[in-house]
Order: sequence, then C-alpha cells, then structure tokens
Amino acid sequence: MPDQENREKEKLKEKEKERDRERELDKDRDREKDQREKDREREKDQREKEKSPLTIALESPAPSSSHTVPKSASEAEEEASHYFFGEPLVGFDPAEITGTLVVIEGMDGSGRSTQIALLQEWLESEGFAVQTSGLRRSNLVGSDIDQLLAKNAVTRLTLALMYATDFFDQVEHRILPALRSGTVVLADRFIFTLIARGVVRGINRDYMTGLYAMALRPHLTFWLNVRPETAFGREFKKSQAISYWEAGRDMSLSHDLYWSFIRYQTMIKREFEVMAKRHGFIELDGEASVAAVNKQLRQRIGEQLGIRATKYTPSSALAHLWR
Repeated sequence: MPDQENREKEKLKEKEKERDRERELDKDRDREKDQREKDREREKDQREKEKSPLTIALESPAPSSSHTVPKSASEAEEEASHYFFGEPLVGFDPAEITGTLVVIEGMDGSGRSTQIALLQEWLESEGFAVQTSGLRRSNLVGSDIDQLLAKNAVTRLTLALMYATDFFDQVEHRILPALRSGTVVLADRFIFTLIARGVVRGINRDYMTGLYAMALRPHLTFWLNVRPETAFGREFKKSQAISYWEAGRDMSLSHDLYWSFIRYQTMIKREFEVMAKRHGFIELDGEASVAAVNKQLRQRIGEQLGIRATKYTPSSALAHLWR
C-alpha cells in the first residue's frame, strides 16, 4: 500500500508539472503574439511616416517661384544678429551687401590714420575700391561738432548724441552705399570709441550700447594697442599740442595736461580691454614699427578678401609714413 500511494503521488506531481509547463507555454505564446502585434504597429507607423512627406509633396500644390516663405521672428532676429549689434536698420537687405567693413580702433597716437592711408593705397593697387570713414565726417553735423568742441562748451550727453547722429548719418549716406557697391570701407574708429568715451564720462553703459544697437557689425576690427605714455609722446611730437578732449580735461582729472591725458586714456584703454574680449577684436602692438603693423594688417585683410600676395611698398607720396 505505501508503494501504491507513493506512485500515485508521483503521478500527481508529474501531472502538476505538465500543467505548469503548459501554462508557461501559453504565456510564451501570448507574449509572442503581443510582440508580433507591436511589431506590426511599428511597421505600419514607419510606413506612414515614410509615406507622409511624399504624399504631402504630391497632394500639395508646388509653391510659386515668385513667393518666398516669410521668416519667423526668431529666424529674422538670428539673421540680423550677424549684421548688427542689436536691432537691424529699417529697410536693410543683407543680400545687397557685397563689400567689406574693416575698422581700426585705438587712441590718438596709436597710428590709426597712418595705417588707413597705407591700407587704402595697397587695396587700390590690388584693384579694390576703397571708401574711408571716421568721426565727425558727416555732412549733417560733422562741422557742428567741431564748433562745439572748439568752444569747450557742450555737455557730455549732448556730445554723445551728436556723435551718434554723425555716425548714423555716415552709415546711411557713406558706409551702406559703399558696401552695397562692393567697396572696402576702412573706418578710422567706430562705435567702440564712442561707447568708451561715454562710459568713462559717467553715461550708463547700457544706454550707450543701446544707442548703437543698429550699428553694423564690422567684418574685421583691429585694435592698435599702445601705452598712454607712448601715445602722448607721439601726439606732442607731431603737433606740439594735445587735444583738450583727448586729454579728458573736461573731466577735471588733473591740473597737469600730461597726467590728465594719461589718466583719461588709461580709463579708455580699460574699456577697450573689456570690449576686445566681448567683440573679438584683433589686437596688434601699436608700438611696433609702422611697417611691422602694416604687414600684420595686410595679412589679415588679405585673408578676408582672398588676396594671396600681400607684399607692398608705399608710393613716394606715402614713403614718409614708412618708418
């Protein structure tokens, strides 16, 4: 009897194991079925996605060649940021710009004007049309600013606004027309000098930056960096005088002309150091020889304009500058 009972128990266990195996097989089949359904759904979705662009293209009418899809506000803003520091000029079309804007910054005595004269001759000898620009050269207010400066009787804010008017009048009537015609524009100073002058005189930095938000971004900006002491020596040697405004005499920094110039130009230089990092100036040693600085300028401008050979010897008219 015990053997019989054991055999019955073994049979029951075997049957139970068999049922367990069947249940597991059923579960596996169900899982496989579910997986096949999911796979079919994914394949269906993939076919729909692949079909969708073609279907849209076939069912939708082809856009008219005369109709351009308007840019979104973000796209327009991103495009404008390549050409302006802030808001774009009204009516500006980037496609019209075929010229190059090159800016040379630096304090009085850094050699800006000398280098621009040499660069203009070199570029013209290479077949480029060249237009120059600088401070107080607008037909609208340039002479008015000169008269105000001569009288030493203008407030800092009025002067800043007059310079801004002078700048944008030149942009509209001198710089943009030149760039639209494929000309190389050499700018003797730009908005950076004007912003620095305003800031060191206590005008809010954000206000000054906003004032020039519609200024064009130069293709190249060079900063001829010199020590104020070097600049003073060069300026005094050249004209036996120092500008009232370039010495910051209106700011009462010192009763001594020399120290007033040094302190004022040191303040300006600190502003340039900040802007150089922010705007990617190409900093050159303005205390090097004229020939050495000019060679570096020609190399970088040559790269921008695709000029392979940048060798240059000034004409007899400019030979006195080559020292």
